[in-house]
Amino acid sequence: MASSRSLLLSSSFLSKPSSFTSSLRRFVYLPSPTPRFYPKRHGFSTVFSVATEPAAISSTAPKKSEPATVPLPSNDSSDKLLKIRHTCAHVMAMAVQKLFPDAKVTIGPWIDNGFYYDFDMEPLTDKDLKRIKKEMDRIISRNLPLLREEVTREEAQKRIMAINEPYKMEILESIKEEPITVYHIGNEWWDLCAGPHVETTGKINKKAVELESVAGAYWRGDEKRQMLQRIYGTAWESEEQLKAYLHFKEEAKRRDHRRIGQDLDLFSIQDEAGGGLVFWHPKGAIVRNIIEESWKKMHVEHGYDLIYTPHVAKADLWKISGHLDFYRENMYDQMEIEDELYQLRPMNCPYHILLYQRKRQSYRDLPIRVAELGTVYRYELSGSLHGLFRVRGFTQDDAHIFCLEDQIKDEIRGVLDLTEEILSRFGFDKYEVNLSTRPEKSVGSDDIWGKATCALKDALDDKGWSYEVDEGGGAFYGPKIDLKIEDALGRKWQCSTIQVDFNLPQRFDITYVDTNSDKKRPIMIHRAVLGSLERFFGVLIEHYAGDFPLWLSPVQVRVLPVTDNQLEFCKEVSKKLKACGVRAELCHGERLPKLIRNAETQKIPLMAVVGPKEVETGTVTVRSRFGGELGTIPVDDFINKINIAVETRTAL
Repeated sequence: MASSRSLLLSSSFLSKPSSFTSSLRRFVYLPSPTPRFYPKRHGFSTVFSVATEPAAISSTAPKKSEPATVPLPSNDSSDKLLKIRHTCAHVMAMAVQKLFPDAKVTIGPWIDNGFYYDFDMEPLTDKDLKRIKKEMDRIISRNLPLLREEVTREEAQKRIMAINEPYKMEILESIKEEPITVYHIGNEWWDLCAGPHVETTGKINKKAVELESVAGAYWRGDEKRQMLQRIYGTAWESEEQLKAYLHFKEEAKRRDHRRIGQDLDLFSIQDEAGGGLVFWHPKGAIVRNIIEESWKKMHVEHGYDLIYTPHVAKADLWKISGHLDFYRENMYDQMEIEDELYQLRPMNCPYHILLYQRKRQSYRDLPIRVAELGTVYRYELSGSLHGLFRVRGFTQDDAHIFCLEDQIKDEIRGVLDLTEEILSRFGFDKYEVNLSTRPEKSVGSDDIWGKATCALKDALDDKGWSYEVDEGGGAFYGPKIDLKIEDALGRKWQCSTIQVDFNLPQRFDITYVDTNSDKKRPIMIHRAVLGSLERFFGVLIEHYAGDFPLWLSPVQVRVLPVTDNQLEFCKEVSKKLKACGVRAELCHGERLPKLIRNAETQKIPLMAVVGPKEVETGTVTVRSRFGGELGTIPVDDFINKINIAVETRTAL
């Protein structure tokens, strides 16, 4: 992925530093930038290495050594790792019940970076976690065997009743297969489990295991049921892998969009308004506007009609669409208006269908493409809300295409091209693509499913994108393509989706008139590129660690006077920058070193420093956040170079 902050500078920009520039070097401390991760792909593993940016100014800045790269395998790429993590969950449960005999166990699966186990017990503290980890170490050191046993359902019930584990009984009732499998750790502890596990606890490297946190979790995810204590842990094959993961975790923490959003004053979620409802602050709103305007422009260029639709509708609309039957738990309660029930929209699809139905459509009119940045509202449990990633109100970049059967492939290819264009604009050019095919329960004929699936495959092949086929993973209403973008840390985020729908056209009975004046059913394609503006903004923040590229940064230039004697000229410079479309602000009232440090902290890409000589010559001394001092140049030349850099989305 190309860097969004290239340090290359055209020779025409650089000029001989002024005497003021030289003095600036002497008394201003200019910290070196924070290290960033650069992921490299090696098969199924991700290699994380730390690289530091070149020191901006000081040639005496200490050099930071680059640690050796350590491959971090995944559960998919390493059967050994998966077994270690699953066994660690059992070892942890055994340790918990040794230390807290009254604790009741529930479930304990492996997850992407480790494992967790849920317990019905009193709340745990960090001190408790340390005790549990020590007990786990003792169990691991004893090298106890993991023994698999098959028992009848009646025997399993008998054993569960004997140890008074009500959650295990409920789990047993949900298991339909027989015989029932049980795994023992030595002869001291057992659990209902299908495996897999390592042969003995000694196969686990205790120095590669760490307990990370405790969280509340409702049993079966039902807020009306018991709140449990969920202990999260991480486990790896070696101590080196654990250290690399913890280093990666710290980098992810540094990039946390919730912290950066607060530090840079980008967005907030106000308790007085309610959880999961996002307030876009002025700086965040600037970035959102850039995203929206870019999105709209590219959609118009690709033949979409932009529309706007209401935030509420009569509840009957959602009965027709099926949302009230299949999606009610994620919808807000209905409201009564003049003896009729209305519903906050959870989806945009029915509205777009109503627009299609507003007039008689002919085969000559197809394809019809409509796109909307439509805000939807979905009920989420308060415990599941997470910054911008999981909210209750968000704006989808939604679009629907109504087309003929023989147009599906070309339309899908067009969506893929548009998706690539939009995502690459924001710095994402690595994807994981999945094609999901017909599930066991579905609507639509075999013929149309076959045609739609082939069209999706052909479009992906034409595009040259590799993909994995998820057999039976499609929605009940049609096959789909899901695309995950990869960020600067190598993490994958579900954003884009393309879904063929045979259900809603049938439910709403939408038609077109063919060449014989017969009514036919069009194909409907749902698609989103960014997913939601809120979530995509959160991903952007973490991808760039808040260091947005110049073209996207909410503030592009901060004008800084050396003393208040240059304030009037700085006001003129700031006014001129704004008049030419540059997002600039003037800051003063502090000594220059502090003004520069504040600009660095706020991640301002460019600083225009003005001293007596700059006032005299009508120039500014430019400092780049990562490029260091870029020289002293006339104000008009500075503006011109900024506008060129923004237009080409390059660094100055």
